[in-house]
Amino acid sequence: MKKRRQAKILEIISNQEIETQEELQALLIEFGFEVTQATISRDIKELRLVKELSSEGRYYYSTGKKNTQNINRRAGGIFNESIIKIDYALNTVVIKCFAGMANAACAAIDSMELKEVLGTIAGDDTIFILCTSEDNAREFTQKLRTMLNAY
Repeated sequence: MKKRRQAKILEIISNQEIETQEELQALLIEFGFEVTQATISRDIKELRLVKELSSEGRYYYSTGKKNTQNINRRAGGIFNESIIKIDYALNTVVIKCFAGMANAACAAIDSMELKEVLGTIAGDDTIFILCTSEDNAREFTQKLRTMLNAY
């Protein structure tokens, strides 16, 4: 449950500018996670979320995308909880996930800011990733499989 909740937190903050723990708590409750402010606080600490300044001068939670080592570590945990199968065809990687988990896994992939990834799209249980070449798709698929086996 913790990994799924944390995956949902990463998904939420990647799609919206969340300014407060209370705002995050309300959204998690809306998605069916019964959480307290203390739980949110621990999740923020474990996920190593930071506050960034928006163009409007407000602070919001972020993964601090510049720290890719931490993102890869967190993503590995999310992938382990979410992904069933990874494969590729030509320059497209296809990832099958448990129902409802594709968006969180896709948000984790997007947060990696990989130069070989042109774009991603996620449904409920499937992610399509367009890579720059077939070789990059093969390497990216292997990289994700390695991450899965490491966690």
